[in-house]
Amino acid sequence: MKTAVTLRSICQPSEDVVAREIEGEIIIVPLVAGIGDADDELYTLNETGRAIWQTLDGQKSLGQVAENLSAKFVSEPKEIENDVLGFAAEMVHRGILVVRS
Repeated sequence: MKTAVTLRSICQPSEDVVAREIEGEIIIVPLVAGIGDADDELYTLNETGRAIWQTLDGQKSLGQVAENLSAKFVSEPKEIENDVLGFAAEMVHRGILVVRS
């Protein structure tokens, strides 16, 4: 069953990955087989992905994450919401994030 990701969803990193910041980049390393794509072993996040990742604490909804990021970045709130939803949906699909509720 595919989990729907909405602005009400609360996401957090999967227990099956480890993330580290190295020289300003977030590197995500899957700890078990079946996470992500077979071709990718490590994931690096761009600036947008890094900002979203650092805000996902398993407490805030994706809507709250988008609001927090709207206060930090000069961009349309709807665009930030779409970025947050797109990022979270992709990471949930790959097994890197899990939806808490």
